[in-house]
Amino acid sequence: MSYHFENLRLEKGMYGRSGTSFAKTLEELDPSEGYRGTPLEGLDAFQRQLKRFGIHVKGADSDPVEKFFHTTESSVLFPEFVSRVVRQGLEEGGILPDITATVTKFDGMDYRSIASIPTEEEKKLLQVAEGAAIPETSVRTQENLVKLQKRGRMLVASYEAIRFQRLDLFSVTLRQIGAYIGKMHLQDAIKVLLEGDGNENPAEVVSHSGALSYDALLEFWNKFDPFAMNTLLVGGDTMLELLRLKEFQNPLTGLNFQGTGTLATPLGAKLLRTSAMPAGTLIGLDKRYALEQVVGGEVMVEYDKLIDRQLERAAITSISGFAKLFTGASKAMKLGAEVRG
Repeated sequence: MSYHFENLRLEKGMYGRSGTSFAKTLEELDPSEGYRGTPLEGLDAFQRQLKRFGIHVKGADSDPVEKFFHTTESSVLFPEFVSRVVRQGLEEGGILPDITATVTKFDGMDYRSIASIPTEEEKKLLQVAEGAAIPETSVRTQENLVKLQKRGRMLVASYEAIRFQRLDLFSVTLRQIGAYIGKMHLQDAIKVLLEGDGNENPAEVVSHSGALSYDALLEFWNKFDPFAMNTLLVGGDTMLELLRLKEFQNPLTGLNFQGTGTLATPLGAKLLRTSAMPAGTLIGLDKRYALEQVVGGEVMVEYDKLIDRQLERAAITSISGFAKLFTGASKAMKLGAEVRG
């Protein structure tokens, strides 16, 4: 049986199309819907092209990197392979999905988010009498633009150095690049949570002098009404302080931590540790309402260099930014600080 994907002509120009990616271009030319009920069902257009050229990218029997360059057309697939594996590393083990309410894809650098900032009167659940006006929620665009940051890593290697390396092994390096980029985006997110996104919306800071106590956590938790503090971001130093509290030594809490690696606090908040957090600081947030991630397109690679086997100093980048949705949905606690009057 002959399939359409076997006759597609692959060329560099498929990467340069405005407003779309190489993968989307492939899908447009070779829609996956046409393979329902066939042995190729479940593969996307890129995976079918790998099959076309007999390129195995996973497992002990994965092919060497040079398999991509056996033909001019198969070499066009290499940048998409790099992009996918980097994206996998960016997403694996990252905690950004645990602190963002929504992800917005935006092709550009100037993004303006929306905001709804209710007054104390508007937060009240008032009864609406017959014929009376219904309370309003005002939604407006933010005054200042969200700053999108380009984060990346330079791939520095000669083609001769990696041509015989198995793709499964090479993928480990690419995933590490993705993990590094993801950590940089996380640092950007934490900075926005603490300092705001440029629209005069920094986090309310609660200062606590002395050692961290469970009572201090309770008071911090109580400040979130009408939001819910369902997530806590801490650094390694604060994590140790929390684990030393007797309230965190409940046997059930320990069993869950040992079984899943996820530690829920006695307050019901998910506890996330990251070295991107400043020392002596913890951030509490309502994950459902606190933060919007704005993604500026796909992971980008210098496809010309990769296709032409000019890997020396090929940039791999990702553009992302963050906007605060509801200012009151995130707050910070500074430990060991002077208590403010």
